[in-house]
Amino acid sequence: MASKPKSASKPVAPAPIPGRWSGVFPAVTSKFTEDGALDEKEMARCWKLQVDAGVDGLIVCGSLGEASTLDAAEKIEQVKLACSLAGKLPVLLTISEGSTRNACRLVEAGAKAGASGFMVLPGLPYKSDRRETIRHMTDVARAGGLPVMVYNNPPAYGVDITPDMLADMATEPLFAAVKESSDNVRRVTDIINKTGPRYQVFTGVDNLALESFAMGAVGWVAGLVVAFPAETVAIWKLAQAGRWEEARALYRWFRPLLDVDVSAKLVQNIKLVEALVTKSNDRCRSPRLPLIGRERAAIVKIVEDALRTRPKLPNLAAK
Repeated sequence: MASKPKSASKPVAPAPIPGRWSGVFPAVTSKFTEDGALDEKEMARCWKLQVDAGVDGLIVCGSLGEASTLDAAEKIEQVKLACSLAGKLPVLLTISEGSTRNACRLVEAGAKAGASGFMVLPGLPYKSDRRETIRHMTDVARAGGLPVMVYNNPPAYGVDITPDMLADMATEPLFAAVKESSDNVRRVTDIINKTGPRYQVFTGVDNLALESFAMGAVGWVAGLVVAFPAETVAIWKLAQAGRWEEARALYRWFRPLLDVDVSAKLVQNIKLVEALVTKSNDRCRSPRLPLIGRERAAIVKIVEDALRTRPKLPNLAAK
């Protein structure tokens, strides 16, 4: 009797290259109790909503996470919490320290706590020159020994990491990605023209996301995703699939919400949106205070309008 033919073994997917990140990476918010301590239980609940919606990574302790108000121990606590929820997803710790020495200490601690990599800013609030900026970024990357997303946000922080600088930095293999937040979508093309496929280019401006994807960005460090994770992931996946009409329709609905990211009060704005949609809270750590009066009413109206007209998501599995 002839033996049954052996079934072909399933192909094994190649292991992901460290730092070859792409997709939607929420910049998650920090949650606080009424007495001002970190609310780990509420952070876990809110961050799990992101993981369950299919995001591609988590970024903790960024600008939206109120990094400037957190001490080092609180940042490491958030890394550990995110790693416990993320499964195989990468967890990036944001590094925005005032000195290179403190930044190096924090990346060393973050690596020990389980971070997959780091999103690194120039030293703040000092506005470093070209030589100082590159030296700071390089020293911090090497201290952590893990892939780095270079965070460029000249409107907010006054230091512009230009495409020419990124070309000079390309010899350091730990520089894996760029979060481009210059508020100029032309920068995506400029970076790619200058450095080719060397960096994974992410957009960091919510209301330039789809435009950035069209020009070759491969990821989105997102803010409003904390309130609308399914819609954010859908826009990314539709763009990746070339389903541009569907992506545009969803993005146009989302746009009034995305606009609240581009504000000096982006933390208060987005935390209020998150609270209204996910039943969380909008507590901030002072000197920030929750919105009141006309500012609060304006955000509430945007959210109410969005929820009233919230579209049904397309079938992302359809071809």
